[in-house]
Amino acid sequence: MGLALPRESVLIADGGLATELEARGHDLSDPLWSARLLADDPREIVAVHSAYFRAGAKIATTASYQASFEGFAARGIDRRDAAALLRRSVELAKAARDEAGAAGLLVAASVGPYGAALADGSEYRGRYGLSVAALMRWHRPRLEILADAGADVLALETVPDLDEAEALVDLVRSVGVPAWLSYTIDGTRTRAGQPLAEAFAVAAGADEIVAIGVNCCAPDDVLPAIGMSSDVGKPVIVYPNSGERWDGRAWVGPRRFSARLATRWAAAGARIVGGCCRVRPADIAELAPALSPSVF
Repeated sequence: MGLALPRESVLIADGGLATELEARGHDLSDPLWSARLLADDPREIVAVHSAYFRAGAKIATTASYQASFEGFAARGIDRRDAAALLRRSVELAKAARDEAGAAGLLVAASVGPYGAALADGSEYRGRYGLSVAALMRWHRPRLEILADAGADVLALETVPDLDEAEALVDLVRSVGVPAWLSYTIDGTRTRAGQPLAEAFAVAAGADEIVAIGVNCCAPDDVLPAIGMSSDVGKPVIVYPNSGERWDGRAWVGPRRFSARLATRWAAAGARIVGGCCRVRPADIAELAPALSPSVF
């Protein structure tokens, strides 16, 4: 079980799905965020996946990050239809892959953290007050649906808390689909404040976890994170934000995401590189020539 990671090159992932949907004119100020368009405008999701594939991405990450049964229920969508929308997120990414017609393209089903479904920024704090067992009960239904929908890999992403990582790793052992585990961090700690080295160790010995890393973080936090991953012995995935900061009203500050930085991440050992919030297809398009084997 595992992703086919090249030994001397880097697999390029996509960028921010919601970022590009907003750039195309969609208002995502909704508790469902990009998952709203699974019901309201699914072809736009396909269009954004296709844009990233054209830019050179080899992985499309589905629009299921903030999708939850509770969130759909608040919109009047019953459990059966909500399950169908979760499956649709994978189907839309697969449709974009089919349209691209290129070999080696992968679909990653996004399994966002519990805090994302609360739509109040809890994924940047963690420590929800739930036990590992309670988190497993909450995650299991959606994770099983996404695993059964035919994704190549599960993206256990933007995880802020070691406890939630333990719940997700335990669940993945039972679904038969490989997964990556990616934390959102602040410096060298999870958002909940745990040492990142300890958080990565949750994946040690779990064959189902085929890569570990960080996402939805500052680009400057990536290199130290790569260094702390080495003891686990798994390939490393990194896909940070642009470097801009949300101040509650607007994105402020300089952009830091760049192909130049990406070459440093690859040289340090990252084998999957992409972007998260505010990283667009044009940014991804710059990575392929920069991350050719000859560069590092």
